[in-house]
Amino acid sequence: MNEQIIKMILEGIRDTLYMTLGSVIVGYIIGLPLGILLYVTGKNGLSPNAFIYRIGDFICNIIRSIPFLILLILLIPFTRLVVGQSYGSTATIVPLVICAAPYIARVVESSLNDVDTGVIEAARSMGASNADIIIKVLLLEARTSLITGFTITTGLLLGYSAMSGTVGGGGLGDIAVRYGYYRWQTDIMIITVVLLIIIFQIIQMIGTRVSIKVDHRKRKEQ
Repeated sequence: MNEQIIKMILEGIRDTLYMTLGSVIVGYIIGLPLGILLYVTGKNGLSPNAFIYRIGDFICNIIRSIPFLILLILLIPFTRLVVGQSYGSTATIVPLVICAAPYIARVVESSLNDVDTGVIEAARSMGASNADIIIKVLLLEARTSLITGFTITTGLLLGYSAMSGTVGGGGLGDIAVRYGYYRWQTDIMIITVVLLIIIFQIIQMIGTRVSIKVDHRKRKEQ
């Protein structure tokens, strides 16, 4: 393997991490508030509102029902409008965020729904407002589940970022397609796959350790 290929693979790792982490961060900026809104306006939420919930629910279901590769192609005009181009690592973040935000919202909604209602009632009896309950009770009690969801989402977007290589998305996926598929260079294909597996395992390991560390129940058991 020559120096040029090594440099290309290192750049591929950088671009893959940039796309994955960038889309996760922006996705949570959108998806976390949306997930909280879905919980709050849900049937058993703090302030049920069927109309608002159905709108959010409909949007999440529609976007999540579209396969990522098709969504990637459908959003090419929008991506070009937002970042000025439809290919490359920065351009790929746009469809990744749009794909991730509804998924994150569902993860957040599910995590908040799992919080013991007794804890919420106790906070209400002490005069806590809905905002206080969300920030000081729900998000705190659901932190382990939220971190687990964050880990799963990051791994999912890592795979999607590699998938974007089929349309020039950049990163390790793009290298695998250009060299492993079009040029039949199996060695490069294997290297990119191994690197993606290693990155995924690192993400999973960090997420698992952090979730265990913040889980007060497991700390008590230890």
